[in-house]
Amino acid sequence: MPQGKVENVPDDGLTTRQRRRQPVLAVHTGPGKGKSTAAFGMALRAWSAGWPIVVFQFVKSPKWKVGEETALRALGQVPGGAPVTWHKMGEGWSWIQRPGTERDHAAEAAQGWEQIKRDLAAEAYRFYVLDEFTYPMKWGWVDVDDVVATLRDRPGSQHVVITGRDAHPALLGAADLVTEMTKVKHPMDAGRKGQQGIEW
Repeated sequence: MPQGKVENVPDDGLTTRQRRRQPVLAVHTGPGKGKSTAAFGMALRAWSAGWPIVVFQFVKSPKWKVGEETALRALGQVPGGAPVTWHKMGEGWSWIQRPGTERDHAAEAAQGWEQIKRDLAAEAYRFYVLDEFTYPMKWGWVDVDDVVATLRDRPGSQHVVITGRDAHPALLGAADLVTEMTKVKHPMDAGRKGQQGIEW
């Protein structure tokens, strides 16, 4: 793809403009750092385009203070800007209230996926970040075939980016854009722990 030029133009009857406006399913996977960071970079572009954004964070602890969350929540409050909605599984999701009960991570992940399905069906947002969503798929907390079919058949022009290691082959096959992050070198190799402004 030199200088953004496509290598092949399909004989699908679509114009260049129509092809440019097709919804994208992106997957950021692999063992390297930067999968979520890249997804949130895409979310910034979506916000700049005026698209309503929703983030579903799977697996990550609700106690972690994530810089992208602070920044995107603030942008969602900017008058005239695109709204931003943020859900964390570790908080039990905002629509599930079960105080004092033991947490069932698998059930929470399944409930989060059901909400995503409702939002996609209603075309509630234009840009979705499903952060660390490869893990509920890998661990059997959500049905892979259901995920792939739902994302493949989603209505309208809803863009979805999924992050996490070990993405399922069926998800990779359904995606329009797949990026694998590989580690060449990392500060942790030298015994340095993560730091604010870099890891969160």
